[in-house]
Amino acid sequence: MSSSVLQSVTSQNKAVKKLGLGGYNSDFFDWEEVWYPVFYVEDLDKSQPTRFTLLEQDIVLWWDKHEQMWRAFVDQCPHRLAPLSEGRINQDGRLECPYHGWAFSGTGQCEVIPQQKERGKAEISQRACVNSLPTKIAQGLLFVYPGLAENAAKTKVPIVDALEEDPDGWVCLNTFRDLPYDALTLMENVLDPSHIPYTHHRSVGNRANVSPVELEVVESGKCGFKGVWAEGPRKGTLGRQDTTFIAPGLMWHDLTSKQFGRTLTVVYATPIRKGECRLFARFPFKFSSKLPRLFLKLTPRWYSHIGQNNVLEDDQIFLHYQERYIEQQGGSGNFNKAFYLPTKADLFVFQLRFWVNHYSIDPFPGKTLPPSLPKEVLLERYHSHTQKCASCRGALGNLQRLRLGLAVGTALVWVLLPLLVFIHPQVSIVTVIILTVAVLMSGGVWLALGKLERQFYKGREIPPRNWPEKVYKEAKPR
Repeated sequence: MSSSVLQSVTSQNKAVKKLGLGGYNSDFFDWEEVWYPVFYVEDLDKSQPTRFTLLEQDIVLWWDKHEQMWRAFVDQCPHRLAPLSEGRINQDGRLECPYHGWAFSGTGQCEVIPQQKERGKAEISQRACVNSLPTKIAQGLLFVYPGLAENAAKTKVPIVDALEEDPDGWVCLNTFRDLPYDALTLMENVLDPSHIPYTHHRSVGNRANVSPVELEVVESGKCGFKGVWAEGPRKGTLGRQDTTFIAPGLMWHDLTSKQFGRTLTVVYATPIRKGECRLFARFPFKFSSKLPRLFLKLTPRWYSHIGQNNVLEDDQIFLHYQERYIEQQGGSGNFNKAFYLPTKADLFVFQLRFWVNHYSIDPFPGKTLPPSLPKEVLLERYHSHTQKCASCRGALGNLQRLRLGLAVGTALVWVLLPLLVFIHPQVSIVTVIILTVAVLMSGGVWLALGKLERQFYKGREIPPRNWPEKVYKEAKPR
């Protein structure tokens, strides 16, 4: 670990009280006193409000055209508590309640109450205002601060410093998904590099690359910790890997190799409610060759999301059950008895659990996990990703229109072909064969597009690691 990195982490830890990260109590971490990413900006629609749930609080995100910024309100009209996210941004650029038309400016101030008499002043009451939360945009993400508004400016937005140092030097793949398990479960999983060869075998890992994983923690504190894997993945062929955890929900692995250049694996975990979080995954690359950079830039975002959803589902099901098993055995406070961690491969998991217990980390105190979900629900993609992703939602719509056009065109040709032969007996057999082949090919394309369409709705039931060897060699993933 370089001295500059160590100094950076040390200065973060010393500045906890000044910045208000996790509150001002050095022995307790307050989950509300943190900036959380809620959406990639490119997935938000400026013409309509968007709903999100942060730490069990429903909020509405909307574009304030007067101040040219994104706003976040508590999603309740002060009049009758109707959700403002069901309303609209009206012609005056105000957020309008769908129930009675009360309209609010970007600060949360009520500007219009249509039902009151002329010269009425009910809107000036503090009770007519909507609670507004601070927002910021950083590295393409919209962040919201759920804690005390006066602390927002004192608290650093959790970003990846390397991306700030050379923003134009990176090419980045981004995805997100609402996951059926806690933010801390997600952090624990992505901080563990030793699971990749097994869990993600045949997707982004390979069992043949398994080797001892000797992790080291080099700095720790209330703000998080930093660690290193000196040998690095793939039996040391890729070089050393550095890991950073910024409390409570950001981590990244940093790897530089001669073959591929520098790559980061960045994950944010935003808590929605007990047993549910939103993952933001970012994969920035600095390739040693220009060709891979060009290839990634040309890859449609929706297409990469399909592959990334496949990877997420490699461990989505067992993590959903795993966190319920540890809850049954006493939760994080009893992790030393619930888990058996005999090797240094689990050091980052141990460090995270130590951090949770030392700083009384619990975003939902007193709450228990909801009942476990069936496998088909855990593999659902449409509501957990596609519907909320601008690129996937658009691609799905285009795909459905294309399939409809193919079906109509193919049906017309199939119906009209006999009529054509009857009306024009001189039509050559070659023409008939060509049209017949075209119909069959269109039908094949229609079926192939149907398989692609299903991937926007549901993941594969059997992960690649469990495919029989013969099936794996002969068949491609669906």
